[in-house]
Amino acid sequence: MKKIEAIIKPFKLDDVKDALSRIGVKGMTVYEVKGFGRQLGHKEIYRGAEYQLDFVPKLKIDLAVDAEQVDQVVQAIAESGNTGKIGDGKIFVSSIEETVRIRTGESGKAAL
Repeated sequence: MKKIEAIIKPFKLDDVKDALSRIGVKGMTVYEVKGFGRQLGHKEIYRGAEYQLDFVPKLKIDLAVDAEQVDQVVQAIAESGNTGKIGDGKIFVSSIEETVRIRTGESGKAAL
């Protein structure tokens, strides 16, 4: 099993969710986060004064998938989350040692 964490632009959530649904992903957790990478924040004007926002609003999506699905899920997120502009985000893949569904006690692949 693998954990996929994706950082995306907030307005791309519906596109990513639809792409994942089409390939059979049944669940995800979404967080509102702030951060920056090469984008280094952005400038805004408020009441005539310009100021720098160091942290840009993003969404973080966490999902657990079977190892065979990883490439397909990563591709779906990358394609549907892409705007072609700086700050589109990143995808991280890591291993999961164990998964347990709390309600039923199922574990491993059955708990996904």
